[in-house]
Amino acid sequence: MRILHTSFECYPVAKVGGLADVVGSLPKYQNELNNEASVVMPYYNNKYVNKSQLTDVYKGSIQLAAVSYEFQVKQLKSKDFNFNLFVISIVGLLDRENVYGYEDETNQYIAFQLSLLDWILHNKEKPEIIHCHDHHTSLIPFFMKYCNAYVTLKEIPTVLTIHNAQYQGHFSFDKLNLLPSFNHNDIGVLDWYGSINPMATAIKCASKVTTVSPSYMEELKEKANGLEGLLRSEKDKCIGILNGIDTNVWNTETDPLLAKNYTQSTIVSGKKANKKVLCDTYGLNPELPLFGFIGRLVGEKSADLLPSVFKEVLTNQEINILVLGSGHQEIEIQLEALKNEFEGKYNVYIGYDEKLSHLIYAGADFLIMPSRVEPCGLNQMYSLRYGTIPIVRRTGGLKDTVIDIGDNGFGICHDQASVWDISYSINRAVGLYTNTKLFKKTQKQIMKIDNSWNNSAQEYINLYKSI
Repeated sequence: MRILHTSFECYPVAKVGGLADVVGSLPKYQNELNNEASVVMPYYNNKYVNKSQLTDVYKGSIQLAAVSYEFQVKQLKSKDFNFNLFVISIVGLLDRENVYGYEDETNQYIAFQLSLLDWILHNKEKPEIIHCHDHHTSLIPFFMKYCNAYVTLKEIPTVLTIHNAQYQGHFSFDKLNLLPSFNHNDIGVLDWYGSINPMATAIKCASKVTTVSPSYMEELKEKANGLEGLLRSEKDKCIGILNGIDTNVWNTETDPLLAKNYTQSTIVSGKKANKKVLCDTYGLNPELPLFGFIGRLVGEKSADLLPSVFKEVLTNQEINILVLGSGHQEIEIQLEALKNEFEGKYNVYIGYDEKLSHLIYAGADFLIMPSRVEPCGLNQMYSLRYGTIPIVRRTGGLKDTVIDIGDNGFGICHDQASVWDISYSINRAVGLYTNTKLFKKTQKQIMKIDNSWNNSAQEYINLYKSI
């Protein structure tokens, strides 16, 4: 089956969040199931692209309102992935360094989607499935079904995966002229509460709609930033498929970013060595339990609660905490301020560092994930793979992947995003840590859990075949 994934992120080419990890892994596992999965994304003027081999594939032109743009499709070749990856370049529009954050991002999204469809239109071998990821590529199903230029593609089934429904890409009808011509009797397909909403449009137009965990799909029917009723009305074509992780990249035996590699049988010495490197680097005590947090410092992740939580538990417990992340400046300032108050027990790295993230997964004893919203979550899967016990709030994919140790499980779970709940869970973790026999048994147990893409990739193939 020929599958084309469309996304604005794909690891390791360009990554902002978990979307990149999914698009960088799922096609590989689908190809291992004897399919032909490819990825197409924008061209980015970044270090990875600039050092890669690029081959010209197609040249064309598109029209955005009164402006004509020439575009190029290039194939990017790298040993880092085993699927075909294509990038679309438009001088001045799709040739920038950053993935997001530009004032004309709506123009970028539309131009990318139109260029992609123009390429498909003129390509002799067409995909059998077009899989759109998040709102940046969500107008593709509408263009294929309703726009005159692309209506010959309408028989190709489309799938929308919602990675995060908080971001829907809506824009004013003032920009309607950016879209290709269509019968304006169909304008209601674009409309959602008075604006053009790409994600809502794709939910209406796509053959199937998926989310990145079963629980998140159910949650969206109750709270989806305005899309609740639409998802309920389209429930027959909606399904939650849990994300997986690339177990070749996330492998304690071979991970080149670790201070010491380890297996289930050498987990004690392996994690101890990685923990020592972390503690030596960040001035922490390797004899104390180490709690890590990796993620965006935003409300969705309950990061606004962390300064109060950390002050509470560090005052009352002999533990270490290490934070890796960036986000709201006020949260960053508060987390930085705790370094002086709890020197030797607490540190923070503001920003993102891939190597440090791997070291934290390997060296920490516990990973804190108290998210208010977590569509799937990959961090808890990485931590399980590396023998680090996750502390999570029961929401979205966290609910689907972590079972509380009190329920014959292997993690520590709580229900509320509150200072009290998170602090109480950390205190429970300290209790588990002091029960050395159970703690070590749990570490070995969680390394055996299979959260690879194997099962999920097959679920997607079955979904494609159904349409």
